[in-house]
Amino acid sequence: MRKALMLVLVAICFGCYGSYAQKAAVKTNLLYDATSTLNLGVEFGLARRWTLDVSGNYNPWTFSENRKMKHWLVQPEVRWWSCTRFSGHFVGLHALGGGYNWGGMLPWGFNTGRMFGSIRNENIRNHRYEGWLVGAGVSYGYHWVLGNRWGLEATVGVGYAYLDYDKYPCAKCGRKIGSETQHYFGPTKAGVTLIFMIK
Repeated sequence: MRKALMLVLVAICFGCYGSYAQKAAVKTNLLYDATSTLNLGVEFGLARRWTLDVSGNYNPWTFSENRKMKHWLVQPEVRWWSCTRFSGHFVGLHALGGGYNWGGMLPWGFNTGRMFGSIRNENIRNHRYEGWLVGAGVSYGYHWVLGNRWGLEATVGVGYAYLDYDKYPCAKCGRKIGSETQHYFGPTKAGVTLIFMIK
């Protein structure tokens, strides 16, 4: 039993050879890059096992047939690391806030109007939504140290978002159909992030 417990503890702390001396990092989320969303994040050490991560995302583009997923999003997150900061497992508590002007599409080819289960708008391709959102959630992630200054991080988070928006009949039309609000529960964060450490 003791040997099994020791193996579990070693597995949990595998990769905890990161340096406490690391003070900050600059990062980009490759998943957001894949949706043509410009993004940049910074992360600062607060204590031996605590960091503050702040990311910003911006998508100003209009695609063919006037499809768009224009938005901006700010997502601060406080993280607790299982060993030392910037290395291994972490859990986080994040907030999110932003604005959007979205019509005719969902990212990554979700053309059916369904995405992640709880977004169920079958007419997403035929309408435009313009509004704002706020929310919060929890996340889990892992940071792999790739070298002295480079790292790779995978993270996923779930939580709640409140959406307030005006609805329009199509991506090109300007006549407002109405205003609505939604309470969303589900994924609030996903990332495969390339990191450059600042010492």
